[in-house]
Amino acid sequence: MEVLYLISHTSSTSLFENLAFKKRAMIEEVKTQAKVGVGLNALWKALTKELRFLVPKVLPNIVKDVELIEGDGGLGTLLLFNFFSGDVSVAAYQKEEIVELEESLHRIALQVLEGGHLNKGFSFYKTTFQLNAIAKQETLVDVTVSSETKTDQESTVPSKTIEATLEFLKCLETYLMNGAS
Repeated sequence: MEVLYLISHTSSTSLFENLAFKKRAMIEEVKTQAKVGVGLNALWKALTKELRFLVPKVLPNIVKDVELIEGDGGLGTLLLFNFFSGDVSVAAYQKEEIVELEESLHRIALQVLEGGHLNKGFSFYKTTFQLNAIAKQETLVDVTVSSETKTDQESTVPSKTIEATLEFLKCLETYLMNGAS
């Protein structure tokens, strides 16, 4: 897997009012790209239809299992990622919803609803994958992590999520290239 580090930060500002004060909130975006040596259709299938089955196989030391709470794997599906508790910096679980699913564009986004990053000072956390075919067995994956902290201070967690996501894509590439399905 060839990683193209195109990390950028963008912000959008919105105002929240609460009777006595106004608080400025910003959604931060961190972006990167990776070339994956797997064809578009196989990678899309892995990131959508097979995601809950593949994540524990691809990250066996981190993810214990992924439960389907609601839905059929499409838009609005709720997934519960259960993590091994050996590392105290990792949350025990993370509940996510598929908030974007555009098959014709090969775009999927998962938003954290509970646990995980929301236990670490975030009020909003979403990871988006955009897949584009480069060659028959090569796909360009654009990854965007959008987040908002509960406080005004910046966090390094989105950048760490980008690193973890790139590692996940590398492990997924290896898994799929070895003929696993």
